[in-house]
Amino acid sequence: MQHQANTPTAAPTRIGFIGLGSMGSGMTRNLLKAGYQLVVHDTRPEILDEYAALGAEIADSAAAVAAATGTVITMLPTPAIVSEVLNGPDGVLAGLPDGGTWIDMSTSVPAVADDVRRRTADRGIAVLDAPVSGMAVGAATGRLQIFIGGDAADVARLRPVFEAMGDPERILHVGPHGAGYAVKLMINQLWFSHLVATAEVLAVGVKAGVELGVLRDALIASPANSNFLENDVRCILEQGDYDEGFAIALACKDLGLSTDLAAAVGMPVEVSAVVEQVYRRARASYGDRAGEMTPFKLYEDLLGTPMRLAPAATPEAVGA
Repeated sequence: MQHQANTPTAAPTRIGFIGLGSMGSGMTRNLLKAGYQLVVHDTRPEILDEYAALGAEIADSAAAVAAATGTVITMLPTPAIVSEVLNGPDGVLAGLPDGGTWIDMSTSVPAVADDVRRRTADRGIAVLDAPVSGMAVGAATGRLQIFIGGDAADVARLRPVFEAMGDPERILHVGPHGAGYAVKLMINQLWFSHLVATAEVLAVGVKAGVELGVLRDALIASPANSNFLENDVRCILEQGDYDEGFAIALACKDLGLSTDLAAAVGMPVEVSAVVEQVYRRARASYGDRAGEMTPFKLYEDLLGTPMRLAPAATPEAVGA
């Protein structure tokens, strides 16, 4: 049966959202603040009660979300779950009207969206991959980075939706379908690699007798400096915060996806494979719910002490 395509030309005002976890909760609240009418679905009834109180409409299935809105955003933990939510009699595709839109903001792989585009080629459905960076705090404050793969016309049409959730200057159209997924996986891979390399270098230097603050200052002043060393690692060095807002189980999932992508395109990734093994060792040591920066703790355990910067002297202390 042939379907009549009805490709929209204007940004939607009514949006479906599926996946109300640590990232999705902040994103949806910002959509509501921006004035969008929201229809949501999640597997946890207590979360849905919260959204009903916020003014969102509650749907009892992914298909019902799609039918009620015509534009659906998914923000889900794994490609397998994305596929499950999209397919089947209660899935997004069963309810999405011809000419509708599906935006996947999950950290995923091109294969799931490629399959959707193949199976809906005669229905005029717009598909965008638009994964995000910025952690739960960026989702809550509406300052996410968003990396979008897909047709330029769809990106332009939906830009107001993305701007409700992200930093307008860091919402990037990075290429055709699948490019958003690839960029996000490479960002994650490099960030995780920075963490492991930084932990290793600081631990070796401290073990060799260099004071932690002096060593870090020297590295920051050198050609080896990085944003991770200068900024991101401070939450550990100053507060002992290993970012439990993003679980290491999910970090390991992302690392597996990035090495899978490398295999799919035929590129060797020896360094990334080692980083993945360090992460899996930390997961085995500290549990699935440990923070994504917990691999740093592996090196602290070898040192026998946490790596912490000395508190900065207060003006009162200096005056004394």
